[in-house]
Amino acid sequence: MKVLCVNAGSSSLKFQLYEMPAEIAIIGGYVEKIGAKDSFYTIKYEGKKTETKRLIKNHTDAVAIMLEELINYGAVESLDEIRGVGHRVVHGGEKYADSVVITDKVMKDIKEFTKFAPLHHPGNIAGIKAMQKALPEATQVAVFDTAFHQTIPKVQYMYPVPMEWYKKYGVRKYGFHGTSHKYITEVMQKKLGKEKVNLIICHVGSGASITAVKDGKSYDTTMGLTPLDGLMMGTRSGSIDPSIIKYMIDEAGMSYDKIDDALNKKSGLLGVCGFNDNRDVEKAISEGDENARLALDMYVDRIDRYIAEYYLELGGDVDAIVFTAGVLENGAETRESIIEGLAPLGIKINRDVNNAIASFKEITSGMITAENSAVPVYVEPTNEEVMIIRDAYKFCA
Repeated sequence: MKVLCVNAGSSSLKFQLYEMPAEIAIIGGYVEKIGAKDSFYTIKYEGKKTETKRLIKNHTDAVAIMLEELINYGAVESLDEIRGVGHRVVHGGEKYADSVVITDKVMKDIKEFTKFAPLHHPGNIAGIKAMQKALPEATQVAVFDTAFHQTIPKVQYMYPVPMEWYKKYGVRKYGFHGTSHKYITEVMQKKLGKEKVNLIICHVGSGASITAVKDGKSYDTTMGLTPLDGLMMGTRSGSIDPSIIKYMIDEAGMSYDKIDDALNKKSGLLGVCGFNDNRDVEKAISEGDENARLALDMYVDRIDRYIAEYYLELGGDVDAIVFTAGVLENGAETRESIIEGLAPLGIKINRDVNNAIASFKEITSGMITAENSAVPVYVEPTNEEVMIIRDAYKFCA
């Protein structure tokens, strides 16, 4: 059975076709700059990558191109072979603690939750509608980024604000990257041979979040009502004093929208040193850039701070700390800096193993701490697409 994974953003569409239940990736690709004059798409098939420039007006066009290329490359002989489609949906509110088949009611809820994810949901919705029209016989499944975190206790997810804000407007911590954190939890359950694992999972890419997993379930996480909360990221500020917003309105005459844009797109690593990619930051450090050094130190400090906080939340009973996503799957130097900051917890690095692991090297995963480390630290590549495919397949099998 063939199942398709679709991740539609505001101006992009990523996809991956799998053969199930073997979980074999057949073909994938992404469409970028939808609606712009310089739109293009890339197909990855049998180890080769092909880029094509083409005017792509909207998500309907993007879906049509994707399905057209599935036929052209011979990934399917007929679109009828695609039995299910798993859609990444950013926000499921408090209603969805698991993936669901998309009905009219579910679509209505996704539209309602746009208030929580205004940057992401319009693209998610456009992708779903285009796929429903193109593949009316396929089972369409919504896989929510927030679902895994619905097990977080109330003491962790509530904010100390007027209770009416929560009851009337839904103001609370929801958390994100749930699909990745769930995937890593399942990987570590198998690796450690126990279901009730206690983990601290650090998903650090362009966006970043850390999750405390207790007894195999999400117990706390750094992102909040929106993905802006928590860690310092590539372009996001993470947690700051909320009074800064009013201060900048009063002192600099900035509008709220401009401040919001700056906190989401012009802050984090980018705001401090002018680079949002960790590789560029490390290169700048090697060339003596003091702001780049400051940015990375701030970045690492905040990661260590949350790991320490979650270590205490888990009562010091931590089976493993796990590094995943782009920065921590590949950045040996950043991983070492983080572990050095955890020395007071008795965590010790194995430099040789750490330096040997990256997604572009022969070894892509493994334990990077010394045998006498108080807590083992693992590098494990995440795979959100597989998680989405698995959830979609459940409803098709």
